[in-house]
Amino acid sequence: MKALARFDILLKQSRQHLMSFIGGGALSAALLSGSAVGDQHWEALHGEVRRGDVVSLESILDWLDAHYIGEVLEVEVEREKGAVEYEIKMLGPQNQVVEFEFDGHSGQLMSIEGVRINEMRRP
Repeated sequence: MKALARFDILLKQSRQHLMSFIGGGALSAALLSGSAVGDQHWEALHGEVRRGDVVSLESILDWLDAHYIGEVLEVEVEREKGAVEYEIKMLGPQNQVVEFEFDGHSGQLMSIEGVRINEMRRP
């Protein structure tokens, strides 16, 4: 069974990076408010990131910023059978929505789905 946690599981430093990445405003306030899953999931993930078992969201966002042009629309962290995955949706410069999926343990990009993805790549 998948345990899904949205922004409430992010580390404080990742929240600050994300807010600057998406430009703040109402979207960031909505995304960063409240806990739909509960503190236990947040605390477990926080500990895994602190121990180095899981790559921080900040690292993933830095990699995306270095390689792709766009604005973060949504971040999900999924856990299935002990594996952690980051799913990040970005809005590209031509209004394309692209979803990136990363392995949370290695930080490796696992898949990209969307249209006109190459037009979002940084030179």
